[in-house]
Amino acid sequence: MIDLTGYQGKTIGVLGLGRSGLSAARALNRCGAEVWAWDDDEGARSRAAGEGLAPIDLAGRDLSAVSALILSPGIPHTYPTPHPIVDALKNAGVPVIGDVELLVRACPDAIYVGVTGTNGKSTTTTLIGHVLETAGRHVGVGGNLGTPALELDALADDGVYVLEMSSYQLEITPSFACDVAILLNISADHLDRHGGMDGYVAAKKRIFENRPDGQVAVIGIDDPVAAGIHAELAASGGRRVIAVSGNKKAPGGVYIEDGYLIDDLDCKAVRRCEIADIISLPGAHNGQNAAATYASAMALGVEPAQAVRGIRSYPGLAHRQEAVSVVDGVLYVNDSKATNVDATSRALACYDFVLWIAGGRSKGDEFDALRPYLARVREAFLIGEAAETYGTSLEGQVPWTNCGDLKTAVERARLRALESAKHRPVVLLSPACASFDQFDNFEARGDAFKRLVRELPGHHADTLGGSGASPQLPGAGEEEAA
Repeated sequence: MIDLTGYQGKTIGVLGLGRSGLSAARALNRCGAEVWAWDDDEGARSRAAGEGLAPIDLAGRDLSAVSALILSPGIPHTYPTPHPIVDALKNAGVPVIGDVELLVRACPDAIYVGVTGTNGKSTTTTLIGHVLETAGRHVGVGGNLGTPALELDALADDGVYVLEMSSYQLEITPSFACDVAILLNISADHLDRHGGMDGYVAAKKRIFENRPDGQVAVIGIDDPVAAGIHAELAASGGRRVIAVSGNKKAPGGVYIEDGYLIDDLDCKAVRRCEIADIISLPGAHNGQNAAATYASAMALGVEPAQAVRGIRSYPGLAHRQEAVSVVDGVLYVNDSKATNVDATSRALACYDFVLWIAGGRSKGDEFDALRPYLARVREAFLIGEAAETYGTSLEGQVPWTNCGDLKTAVERARLRALESAKHRPVVLLSPACASFDQFDNFEARGDAFKRLVRELPGHHADTLGGSGASPQLPGAGEEEAA
């Protein structure tokens, strides 16, 4: 349990009662703070009240009594328009922070690994946690992913918190000082929340703040924006800067070459393990994730053999190219977490004969980024608000059907897959869109897909006990760089 007794007797506002906000309200209440918790959604307020946290409308209170506001990351505090309560509290000089800020203030002596980037954060965060656990370290894994920060165990000084940090969270965690700071990649995403690309990049770069000396910065160089940040930090001195790549040499860093993870940290270019045969990490993007994990493990004193053992035994992550089942010889893959075009391009690059389920609520990013991978798509089954728009973009390149909903898309993709069985097709849900037009979140969309697949008639093959790891994938080892 994270000790927040320093807030005993203080009035703390909590705005947003989703997973992290409700967790913060619980933790503060437990430690004797007076919690003024609010959410604009009546359902969220009812759930909080059911846990004994009576909602208090901050808009109707004297805000001079509030010592701090704990803000859920999804609520705007700058762009496009700040929430009125946030605006009022900022004008009153009240600090607006997130739940991770409470963790780092409560546990300042722990070791912190921060992971950010547009894509790959969740896989890399859980992969690092898995490697450290298999090496015998005491680890807490959470943040933007999975367990909220204040529900993690309190760790001793040698414990390691591995935290996935979104751009939103980085903006409201001013004391975050990473021992190992990881930036995987940057592509356009959430630009409305940051006032454009420059604001988004600035938010991501905050992961390197507060620790200019002694920090290890692990940075992907597979996209031009992140590569520029690598060059900038490498020239600035103070911290150690390590380049990682899934598709090119990274002198003095860690990279993938000819299917092998290369450790060049001592400028000896040692082959540590074959990545192409790790079935839970398909694709060049996962090669970069593995390289970042290995570099981070070395920075934390893990032996190379231990790091390799952890990488090779990684079971995979739900909703991120998750192998659901092989039905009548057809592999069904749940990549519901791919909520933007860049993430989907990485998934398409991993398979040779794709029956692609896509669509939802478009984020407005450029569809053209998918065109290099459309030769792998044999037919697209489109759903949700973006179906017709995506269909128009595919016209003349890929046959497509507006299926409307996910159930219809799975049924039609199954029939097409059975017709193409000799090509070892993969039915891939990789929407390139947000889920909110038809589902509460990407997890709900992915769970619906898994349920539909498991209800399909036919012979279902075991997918390694349902661990989340993939069986041998059609076309594995033939990925293109994404």
